[in-house]
Amino acid sequence: MTVTVRLFASYAERLGHSSLRIELSAGSRVKDAVTSLRNMPGGSMLPPTPLVAINRGYASPDSALSEGDELAVIPPVAGG
Repeated sequence: MTVTVRLFASYAERLGHSSLRIELSAGSRVKDAVTSLRNMPGGSMLPPTPLVAINRGYASPDSALSEGDELAVIPPVAGG
């Protein structure tokens, strides 16, 4: 199945993309997508369990993914 991944700020800079499509096996979960991202060049800087959202709703590492989902990987935000 194909999932669109949205990356922001430092994650987008390190992976070199603000949006990309990844192929995952049917029945994959968020943690599988994160592992796939962490195996890409620059992806090792992603934490093992980053804050994520599926189709604009926050999700956990064990949340199931479906064909065509949009997975947003959200970096920590600091303000001042």
